[in-house]
Amino acid sequence: MEKPSTQAEFYSNLESLRASFNARGPELEVTIRDPDLNLEGFIVVWNTAISKNGPLPLCGKGGTRIREGLSLDEVKMLARKMSVKNAAAGLPLGGSKSGINANPKSPGFEQKYRRFVELCKPFLHENGGIFGGFGFDIGAAPEHAVWACDTLGSTSSFTGKPVEMGGTDYDKEGIAGLGVAESAATIIKIHNGQLDKTHFAVHGVGAMGAAVIRYFSEYGAHLCAIGDPKYTGTWRFEKDISNELLTALINQQVEKAQALLAIEGRLVSDNPDDVLFESTDVLFPCALHSVITANNTPQLKTRYIVEGANNPCEFETFPLLLQQGIHLIPDFIANSGGVISAFIELTSDVDIEENIRTRAKAEQAKVYTRTKIRDNVTRIEQCSQAFKVPFRDASLYVALDNILNANQA
Repeated sequence: MEKPSTQAEFYSNLESLRASFNARGPELEVTIRDPDLNLEGFIVVWNTAISKNGPLPLCGKGGTRIREGLSLDEVKMLARKMSVKNAAAGLPLGGSKSGINANPKSPGFEQKYRRFVELCKPFLHENGGIFGGFGFDIGAAPEHAVWACDTLGSTSSFTGKPVEMGGTDYDKEGIAGLGVAESAATIIKIHNGQLDKTHFAVHGVGAMGAAVIRYFSEYGAHLCAIGDPKYTGTWRFEKDISNELLTALINQQVEKAQALLAIEGRLVSDNPDDVLFESTDVLFPCALHSVITANNTPQLKTRYIVEGANNPCEFETFPLLLQQGIHLIPDFIANSGGVISAFIELTSDVDIEENIRTRAKAEQAKVYTRTKIRDNVTRIEQCSQAFKVPFRDASLYVALDNILNANQA
């Protein structure tokens, strides 16, 4: 496919790429069962050509979802999304997802989980398969890494591990949130904004939201509002908050933060979703999907939305945001720090002893996340400006072009 030179050619190419991608199915689709344990699980790998010449040849990667009612169709959808996310991140890595149809809190789950891992062995990349291995997703818990690595007798096929197991500890380090903050910082700098004069609001102060607060504040930006049910609603800050409150929010010290919020903030609503409509420069939706809809888009008062959660903006809002002059950086660009960390875990040559001593993999993951996301946002914004198309359309073009033409950064 020739590179476009006009907006019309851009959209013609994008439609061709979209049609080609939609016509493709997964490369691997496996249902894992053990009737004696009432075990049902799934592995789906969507695409691997993009990784053919990379450090993980013909490999796809994603996390492991655990919930009662999980279906093969859901895992297929998630693997497909991971292929776009990994390609948009500029990684030579295909997309995959695994999962177990079970309640992770149920009695005997450890035995079921270990059996699932054991039955997946033939498909694992370290054994010659195309499945990059297990990781954290909905329903996951820290002990799952221990169970998986113990069952495999190896730490090579589970990512997100603590440093003492050779991992990046990316959840504890908040590396996904680092990527979201880096996305916002990069686009503001491109638009000649000043970070020390930038105010931001966060919807959802869980692991992602807390990490965004941490890293975006380190860039010099000012937190002006938060919304979260554990803090009883939406809080507004008329001036810079204290380091004590900032630290409590970042570390999710709920009782301490609640006490300080009552002193330093103003509770403007008992609805945490109302933070979405606060006047701010950057809005970070970091909680749930589909919180920004066609109905409430007119209430938004922000210049940028940088998605920390998965799909917080519904599809119908994209043209409306554009009409309102709101710049959207989608989740598959902004929150790719987790899969970047997974890539580092799978490819770094740092041994466990050194990792324990220096946390080298975590630092590698942070550096790579900052660099990759900065480069990705810059390249996509250049594409957006060149063809006068929304950032999201340019993002999708880059991702699909990487997948279908096996491009590697």
